[in-house]
Amino acid sequence: MRSLFAQLALLATFAFADDITVYTDTALAAGWENWSWSSDIEFAATDLFEGTSSISVNSTAYSALSVKLEGTFPDYQGLRFDIAGAQPDLTITVSSSVDGTTSANILLSTLSTSITPDAFTSLLIDFRNLPGTGAALGNGTWDRITWQAGGNGDIYHIDNIVVVESIVIQPLFLSAEPLAANTIAVTTQGDVDFSTLAVSLNGQAVKVLNTSAAYNPVGTPSKSITYLTLAKPFVPGTLAITAANATFNFTLPTVQYASIVQQVSVPISPFIYGVNFPTSAQYVQDLGVTMSRWGGNAVTAYNPAGQFTNAGNDWYFENRVADPPDADAWVEWVEGAGSGTLLTVPALDWVAKDATSYSYPVSVYPDQQSTDPFLADAGDGLLPNGSWVSPVPPQTRAYTPWNSSMASAWLQGLANKPTMVTIDNEIEIASNTHQDMHPIPMGYDEELARVLEFSKAAKDAIPGVKVAAPSTCAWWYYWTSDVGYTDNAAHDNIDFLPWFLAQMAASEKSTGQRLLDFLDIHYYFAPDTSSNNDTAKALRLRMTRSLWDTSYVDESWIGSDPQNHQWNPTAVELIPRFRTLIDINYPGTKLSLSEFSSTADTDITGGLVTVDMLGIFGQQQLDSATYWSTPDELGPIGLAYWLYRGFGVYFGSSTAQVNLASPNPDTQGVYAGTEGGKLTLVIVNKNPDTPIAFDLANLPFGSYFVRHFGGEAGIAKWQTTVTISSTNYIVIPAYTAVFLKQN
Repeated sequence: MRSLFAQLALLATFAFADDITVYTDTALAAGWENWSWSSDIEFAATDLFEGTSSISVNSTAYSALSVKLEGTFPDYQGLRFDIAGAQPDLTITVSSSVDGTTSANILLSTLSTSITPDAFTSLLIDFRNLPGTGAALGNGTWDRITWQAGGNGDIYHIDNIVVVESIVIQPLFLSAEPLAANTIAVTTQGDVDFSTLAVSLNGQAVKVLNTSAAYNPVGTPSKSITYLTLAKPFVPGTLAITAANATFNFTLPTVQYASIVQQVSVPISPFIYGVNFPTSAQYVQDLGVTMSRWGGNAVTAYNPAGQFTNAGNDWYFENRVADPPDADAWVEWVEGAGSGTLLTVPALDWVAKDATSYSYPVSVYPDQQSTDPFLADAGDGLLPNGSWVSPVPPQTRAYTPWNSSMASAWLQGLANKPTMVTIDNEIEIASNTHQDMHPIPMGYDEELARVLEFSKAAKDAIPGVKVAAPSTCAWWYYWTSDVGYTDNAAHDNIDFLPWFLAQMAASEKSTGQRLLDFLDIHYYFAPDTSSNNDTAKALRLRMTRSLWDTSYVDESWIGSDPQNHQWNPTAVELIPRFRTLIDINYPGTKLSLSEFSSTADTDITGGLVTVDMLGIFGQQQLDSATYWSTPDELGPIGLAYWLYRGFGVYFGSSTAQVNLASPNPDTQGVYAGTEGGKLTLVIVNKNPDTPIAFDLANLPFGSYFVRHFGGEAGIAKWQTTVTISSTNYIVIPAYTAVFLKQN
């Protein structure tokens, strides 16, 4: 993708007569207004400029340069601007002040990673092929452009901002990659001449038997892909594809041996392909979402009586109208779209009383660490040294009382009943996330008591509903409460979640009622991959092993500071570990991950990680999972869901056994499914620059529907149908995930 945009910047031509100038010198052009926030902006800066001046921008955290046109630019094709800075961390969006529509986020890093502070770099955003997602901006009442800084703020100069009326793209062969047994996937832009294309394998010309019609994926109209069927299958050696403007060379590797056994299988839970807060019924159906969660920090304060909420320290302890506002209506449309629902029930003593109050007004607590850039009196409750202000604010400033009887009445009154409920969200850390509601650290006994009380209320209100708890946030809190090790010691040095399971089992034995159906935890990889350099990407791609591999020592503090009393404590081995703990302490309980993440929603590696995780969930028999939070449908995470479930074409309902002669989970994953005697295969190649190849015993010959994303073809929904008549050399390109389903 990145190479495509670089070529666009160099090769596109513009119809200047009809372009809309936003800024050239001294001031915004006529008709444009400054709608920026929390930024120091100089529109006539002369310390660095082209022409006579530039815009100098100094943005605080999450603030922005934002400009709005008095009219609209619905039919324009691009945005051009020059920028200088120390590779600013900026997110660019195009939006409509008329109806609130906003484009997908465009990271500046997807346009260029070599922006310098002492000279301008010219960049172009193609509205027909947005960087990072490949989506089209589409028609709309677009009138606003925003460059928003990240959490550390940023300083930069920007000049020569122009909304481009048209972009004429020169015909280019962008990539050509080997795929499956004898297929070349050729990605192009413009009207290329395929008669210039030739293929050779180990120095010998290979005839092209068939050329498919060009395929344009949804949301990516400026690129297309064409599939070439070769007269002979791939073999190890050198593959060269030459075309008018480019040559693509590959070293096809030694084959790896594997076998697939459909007869050895276990059911795949239908609930593992879930997300938090899907955006629409169409989204649910496009990605095949099977479980949808109403969750997160804000739901702890959700008041169904007024549809108010408060996100706690995620946003200055401010009340607001919930988004979406009505849980009942949300359950209705989500289930109507075909997804199960997981509804969070607040379980603290307070919920938001209105849509306007906040807990830490600066007028009461001066000298706070930071304040809301949109509401100057709302503070974060922290002093400059990082400690909480005192005294604790009265809860009645922002909240109204809540209890299990109120929760039961709410649930009983729902016209639309959820599939499952969770008992609040990460309440073990409420003394931080919701310090204004619950300032005292929560221990084992209080958390258990709240789960028992609110679970019984839910079960009584909705007979047959399944309860998931305690929605614990992270590895540390699986084993230790916010009180600390003294709490472990007070409970015979038993780690928290094993103790919790045993207590829930004791409750059922005492009362005859099961109050826990799913042990629910949140899992976020502990290693730090935030740099997103090559080393971090390789780590991100291999740390999926922590979900299952008993031999994988976690490459984080967990690997050196176990902190718990469990076996093999430096290896997470998440799913088998908790299945064992369930078998020991409360047999029959299922396992749920109601929050998990790839750590990189906009990077191709995040998509490949998610493909790997979804495959592992099925293989390891996880019972439910929902991604945090809402994946962009056309971004890398959305494509992982599309690969398994998109548009009604599904991975199998049961696993099929995969036997690998030389497994290498650091760089590849292979997952097989079966349904109605038909085989499905997902293979993910985590190598950034090297194809992999398999000899797949028991892969039936015949026609296969193929989907893939990644590699040189980029982040888009590519698909075709291929015929496999030889299974001893199946190729998967670098940084690519491939889905094959037997027709």
